[in-house]
Amino acid sequence: MQEAAVYLGLSPRTLYVWRHRRQGPPSFRLGPRGRVTYRLDALDAWIREQELADSRSNPAHDPVSAAPQRRVDHSATA
Repeated sequence: MQEAAVYLGLSPRTLYVWRHRRQGPPSFRLGPRGRVTYRLDALDAWIREQELADSRSNPAHDPVSAAPQRRVDHSATA
């Protein structure tokens, strides 16, 4: 877990908390002692998902570049 935390630029404590909240990158237990392990490709995929979900790095989620929306008039009666 220490290596994964360093790779992600996080504290091991943050990664530990995220793991138990099922919020962070996918992990699994390995070996007879059940050491928590992260695959490098899973960490990279998780980082890409975070980038895509962030409007600052994904133009599709940038409200400034979004097409203007029409207002709906809810005051009209049927």
